[in-house]
Amino acid sequence: MSHEIAPHTLWTGDYYNEGAGKEGLFDKLKEECGVFGVYGHPDAASLSYYGLHALQHRGEESAGLCVSDGEEFHFHRGMGLVKEVFDKDLLSSLTGSISIGHVRYSTSGDSKLANAQPLVFKYRAGDLAVATNGNIVNAPQIRRELEESGSIFQTTSDTEVIAHLIARSSKDLVEAAKDAFNRIVGGYAFLIMTNDKLLVASDPHGLRPLSMGKLGDAYIFASETCAFETIGAEIVRDIEPGELLVLDREGLHEGRFDEKKHRKALCAMEYIYFARPDSDMNGSNQHAARKRMGSQMAIESFVDADIVTGVPDSSISAAIGYAEQTGIPYELGLIKNKYTGRTFIQPSQELREQGVKMKLSAVRRVVEGRRVVMIDDSIVRGTTSRRIVNLLREAGAVEVHVRITSPPFKNPCFYGIDTPDRRELIASSRSIEEICREINADSLAFLSSEGLITAIAGNNEADYKGGLCMACFDNDYPTRLDFDGEEKFGCGC
Repeated sequence: MSHEIAPHTLWTGDYYNEGAGKEGLFDKLKEECGVFGVYGHPDAASLSYYGLHALQHRGEESAGLCVSDGEEFHFHRGMGLVKEVFDKDLLSSLTGSISIGHVRYSTSGDSKLANAQPLVFKYRAGDLAVATNGNIVNAPQIRRELEESGSIFQTTSDTEVIAHLIARSSKDLVEAAKDAFNRIVGGYAFLIMTNDKLLVASDPHGLRPLSMGKLGDAYIFASETCAFETIGAEIVRDIEPGELLVLDREGLHEGRFDEKKHRKALCAMEYIYFARPDSDMNGSNQHAARKRMGSQMAIESFVDADIVTGVPDSSISAAIGYAEQTGIPYELGLIKNKYTGRTFIQPSQELREQGVKMKLSAVRRVVEGRRVVMIDDSIVRGTTSRRIVNLLREAGAVEVHVRITSPPFKNPCFYGIDTPDRRELIASSRSIEEICREINADSLAFLSSEGLITAIAGNNEADYKGGLCMACFDNDYPTRLDFDGEEKFGCGC
């Protein structure tokens, strides 16, 4: 489990989000992590810097880069944002044509420098660096076995498990990696680097996004395609579930570590909230998919109102879609202040509530005297929705109707998304009517599971090339995992 920080200690340290823990002002889910890799470009470090900057929304606690010049590693990791961790002099010292980078939000392991990635090791065959987005859910069990047989762990991150499995194997790197991936259970996207090789792998269900691009003759890998746009690379394709790519001096070798054909099941929250709107996943653009979610929401749960507004930033696309479908004008009724960051201290609950207004403001001249449809992507604990509804009411809104472009979030995720305990998830124990009263809304509706799938796929099924994991919305999702050979996902994947 990740280290918990008391709410009153938020943003009081030396770097952005130091000690942010799991208790932010807004009870949103955290964006997991982001990985970025380069093979075969002389300026790999600079490309990775810009790529990580594009993936910053996926992790704001730490950032790191490891670069190989073919003979030795050059690496640097630090706590905070990418722009805080690296400067021009540092980047110029990271020479080489192979690199892997990481931005982190801690779903497993404490928020401290030792757990910042890429993790770098010395082993019998030379240098080894590992970066991952996701979670190894059976890592504690494997870790105990390794420690009992003599392994010494340097971090509390579950990512270190894969390095120990590879290092202890008598097989070559690729076969050792295959064996290691077949031992672990979870949702993950891995980049593994040696002095002259880069390995790229996705879990057997493709729960975590990972794509391949090209820039000239160089291969680029990223958690989201928006990073390719940043550096001018072209998108080639998504990494397939269970796939293992090996890049070395002889080129790209495509293969698999898992020969079974599992149902592809990308995490639905990538579409709903995590990914940037300019990213593509499974053949679907996020902005377009979210617009369709808003449109489908309007079809399922229309309400007569004067304006539509979205909670920035992830719900803007859906709000536009709702407005277009209904003909109700879209307005910027809520404005997000992006610059509170590290200087924002919350010594008391009173100032904590005031802090919501520092982060988010209702535009009085837009909402005053009007019936407002407020579009948001999810409700976790319910505290955020109540605060925003009250902001709109204080600014003069006469009615506030809340529309959520996802089904009710009822279950914690065991596959790498940091979610609260089931008891903290408001939809796990309350009806929609009860939630509506708790958040002080005039009406509340959630997008249906069928509507979500329809919206993501779009009108042309050819645009949609993969399935979804929707276990967090499914009442039948198990409270614990069965590792006896049968994989249990609430969504049936």
